[in-house]
Amino acid sequence: MAYIITEPCVGVKDKACVAVCPVDCIHEGNADLDGASVDMLFINPDECIDCGLCEPECPVTAIFADSDVPKQWEKFIPLNANFFKK
Repeated sequence: MAYIITEPCVGVKDKACVAVCPVDCIHEGNADLDGASVDMLFINPDECIDCGLCEPECPVTAIFADSDVPKQWEKFIPLNANFFKK
C-alpha cells in the first residue's frame, strides 16, 4: 500500500505533508491527466513507508491510502505511479 495525492492538491501544493514525511518521498511536479497538465504533489510509491503522517496534514484532504481513494479520483492512482516512471 502507498498513499496517493488526488485532485484537491492540483494547483494548491500546500507542502505541510512534505514537512512531516520521514523519508522525503513527496515531490512536486507536472503530469498529463486526460489531456491537461496538472501541477501538484506526488508520493513516490517505491519510497513511501505507509506511515500515514502526511494524510492528516493535508489542509485540502487530498491524500488517501491507495485502497481508500474516492471513486471519482481513482485515476490519480496510476497518474501518481506513472509520474515516477519517467
